[in-house]
Amino acid sequence: MKQNEYYSIVKEQLGRQMTEEAEKIEQAAQTCASSVIKKRVIHVFGCGHSQMFAMEVFYRAGGLVPVNALLIPHLALFPKAKLSTLQERVEGFSGEYLKLENVSADDTMIIVSISGRNAGVVDMALAAKEIGMKVIALVSNEFSGKVSSRHSSGKNLKDVADIVIDIKCVAGDACLSMEGMPAKFTGTSTILGMTVMDSIMARTIELCMEQGYVPPVYVSSNLDTGDAINAEYIKQYKDLIDCL
Repeated sequence: MKQNEYYSIVKEQLGRQMTEEAEKIEQAAQTCASSVIKKRVIHVFGCGHSQMFAMEVFYRAGGLVPVNALLIPHLALFPKAKLSTLQERVEGFSGEYLKLENVSADDTMIIVSISGRNAGVVDMALAAKEIGMKVIALVSNEFSGKVSSRHSSGKNLKDVADIVIDIKCVAGDACLSMEGMPAKFTGTSTILGMTVMDSIMARTIELCMEQGYVPPVYVSSNLDTGDAINAEYIKQYKDLIDCL
């Protein structure tokens, strides 16, 4: 049955993900920890479905407070999904958006784009590097290796980033097929990418503690103590985190 086949594929890809990319995940966490200890932030950016990765590590129970999710409305799946596809191909937009944020060379930028080909993510990476940030990219080498760049530089996101974590999905993401079905179906990149994102955050917190700094972490607002704890964090970081 296809659900069992899917589970088998995910297990295999995830196993390779955490083994083959362990060094890159460590490098990413080291970079993020440096920003957190300096009382700066980790910006997370993606277009369309890849906005989920920013949402995953922003303003959530057990999550680091100094995470700034760059949830640009023009790149969201709502109100019209097609518009996000059009907008992510527009050059000269996302870099200008970054200028509206509170940014520093001490910040870290994480960009998620499984193909890495669109102008929006390349522009964001270039803009962050111009500021002096380290740029971490989650890109599928297999996928990106089979598509051309849509940026005037001819570069893919992985060509611009300082640290590239290879997401082990197949080109096109969808991994299942069956007789009579013309298209492949059911992607794996979300599971793989989310595991990487949460792994980076977990190791970042550990690194902060190893260096004698207790990082701020949100507490569930459904716990009796949560609201008061989180309110204090929001007060401290509201000038650095636009969505707060």
